[in-house]
Amino acid sequence: MEVRIALSSIPTSHLLTSAPRPMKVEKCSHRFFPSENHLEIKTRFGWSSILMRHAEPLMVAKENAELLGDEVTTAGETEPVEQVKKHLYQAVSGVNRGIFGVTSDKKSEIEGFVKLLESQNPTPDPTTSLDKVDGCWKLLFSTITILGAKRTKLGLRDFISLGDFFQSIDVAKGKAANVIRFNVRGLNMLNGQLTIQASFKIVSKSRVNISYDNSTITPDQLMNLFRKNYDILLSIFNPEGWLDITYVDESLRIGRDDKGNIFILERSED
Repeated sequence: MEVRIALSSIPTSHLLTSAPRPMKVEKCSHRFFPSENHLEIKTRFGWSSILMRHAEPLMVAKENAELLGDEVTTAGETEPVEQVKKHLYQAVSGVNRGIFGVTSDKKSEIEGFVKLLESQNPTPDPTTSLDKVDGCWKLLFSTITILGAKRTKLGLRDFISLGDFFQSIDVAKGKAANVIRFNVRGLNMLNGQLTIQASFKIVSKSRVNISYDNSTITPDQLMNLFRKNYDILLSIFNPEGWLDITYVDESLRIGRDDKGNIFILERSED
């Protein structure tokens, strides 16, 4: 025979006055029903339902994470900059600076980390602290691409390969030099480079205007290979326009130009 006892029918004098023995509560074994104002807790005896007169959503405090044995992230907490940089370095690894294109997923991943860093820029007014920009930088990734017919005309499919991209900035003189290195197979592994000289002027706390000065390709054998399509090559790498410095610290710099391109560079000793 099943017997049910309603708590409300028991006189208060008959209720236990001593503290009840603690129940063993299993990890993550609670259920909350806002519409019914009940919290159910699973114990070793089964599910127990507790009426909540003023039910509110339950939150696990970060300081209790050790008790639960889980990693808990506080809402709104921002990942440390160094960790985001680590993710970014991993994301751009193996994509050949993006020069021959990347998948849309990869591009979105990289741009996501870029935005995270830009939101935590330790140098919000970079043109007032150009000492952080001065020196040599190596390109890790950009959204500039050489695709289709342009890549074929420039011989960048099988015959010529791209080496490192460097940018040298002389703040005192307001000058910058972009150096793109090439390796040519079949000509005793000829090495050469395109050098583009430019000038820049500060126009705001984060923006500089860049003017093209001149360009050269060395040695002459490499110039002979590019001569016919030199205008194409120059149109790809010509930096003329404006550039916003959206992030810069001691080792990493990010910029966006007037053509919608993103540039990610790391400081170099070369």
